[in-house]
Amino acid sequence: MGCALSRREFLGTAAGGALVAQAFRAASAPSAPTETLVELSPVKIHKVYIGRTGDIYLSRPTEEIGKFNAYLDEVEGRVGNVKFVGGETVPPTDAAEVIPKLKEADGVILFHLSGHGGDAPKKAMDQIIEVGLPTAVFSQPFSGHGWMYFPAWRKEGKRVVLLPSSDWSELDRVAGLMRVAPHLRATRILVVHGPQGTPAACDSARVKERLGAEMIPISVEETLEAHRAVDPKEAEAEAEQYWLKDAKRIIEPSREEIINAARFYLALRNLMKRERAQAVTSSNCMADPAKGCLAFSKLNDLGLVGACEGDMDSTLTMLMFQYAFAKPGFITDPVFDTARNALIHFHCTCATRMDGPGGERLPFTIRTQSDSGRGVSLDVENRIGQEVTCAKLINLDTMLVSTGKIIDVTHDPLGCRTQFVTEVADAAKMFQNWGADRIQGGVMTLLHRVVFYGNHRKSLEDLGALMGFEVVEEA
Repeated sequence: MGCALSRREFLGTAAGGALVAQAFRAASAPSAPTETLVELSPVKIHKVYIGRTGDIYLSRPTEEIGKFNAYLDEVEGRVGNVKFVGGETVPPTDAAEVIPKLKEADGVILFHLSGHGGDAPKKAMDQIIEVGLPTAVFSQPFSGHGWMYFPAWRKEGKRVVLLPSSDWSELDRVAGLMRVAPHLRATRILVVHGPQGTPAACDSARVKERLGAEMIPISVEETLEAHRAVDPKEAEAEAEQYWLKDAKRIIEPSREEIINAARFYLALRNLMKRERAQAVTSSNCMADPAKGCLAFSKLNDLGLVGACEGDMDSTLTMLMFQYAFAKPGFITDPVFDTARNALIHFHCTCATRMDGPGGERLPFTIRTQSDSGRGVSLDVENRIGQEVTCAKLINLDTMLVSTGKIIDVTHDPLGCRTQFVTEVADAAKMFQNWGADRIQGGVMTLLHRVVFYGNHRKSLEDLGALMGFEVVEEA
């Protein structure tokens, strides 16, 4: 196809397409995709109130505990997949009575009510923190002077996040972060044709030991068989409902090629259902039965993870962000333009719901994959003015991070289909500091980063404290 067609013109090239689309829409909700392949259990966060209450100088009033409990009930609904348990007040309860109950918890939130009454509150908090669970300490202003002892926990390497703030929404944020480690321990990742990336991330035993996630090897033949098993009519309906009817334009690919790409998505989805997996990455994503660009985009739109080129470091990064922030990632091959103080991101697969599964779809054009001029890929128009975080977990122990803002959307023929320009703090410095001397390897391992909507720099610092990895700024 040598020229761009409108959606109406494109559908008119195939007899019966409108009837298939009408039948599928009648049976399908037009809203955001909500399919869940695997249910993850709610993360249990044990809450403890520490310090005296009542009409005492620099002590929280007794009724504050009831307000906290009511607020945490709302957090469960807003954040999702978290459950607050416990609720002891220390004193009169002794910290030693709380500790056995923590065996059933995934994390702890300590509410610092006061620092008066001797050093008893600090000693009680020490006992609970020594259990070793990821712990947050919420300390509002005028809760006593005990806060001055808290930073020592971080310096000692304790898995503690400190929240000295009057902003209760910090509780929402830290609850989301506390989902990451437990959900990773319940995660299964399909790895098609072998993993790529840093040695640690490619070692299934080390990934299991460090993060708890399982890597499930899948052969190319298994993907071919799964592709053949998909009903062509189901693939046609999928292509029409999710891609053809919403595309801004369709340039090179034929209708049959788009249906085949949708068929591959359904094949991967079925494999993920079979293996109870939350993510898939493939180092065969440019080969038969179809390029993986559309399949990975749809999986990321759903709140799952589809990662190209077998990149395990990026796959794990994307899982962390999905569990913490419910945001999909865009794996990118970046280049610099110091004249614009910019980092330019581009690749041929991008989610169309970069705000998350409940967000509006970004405008997209259906094209071929740029390197080969074949298959089906996406040119997604990302939002100008959007703050972004660029990140990558490497070697299972270090998160590389930078932030920026999208200032332009480009379509340079030398780059992949989806392109956008981000203004960064110091492009020249970032260019010299790329990888922060922490990463080596081939082009993909050294080059790839993952871009997410939103500025998550502070949250990554806190997640690193909770999970025990280092956060390194690249700019």
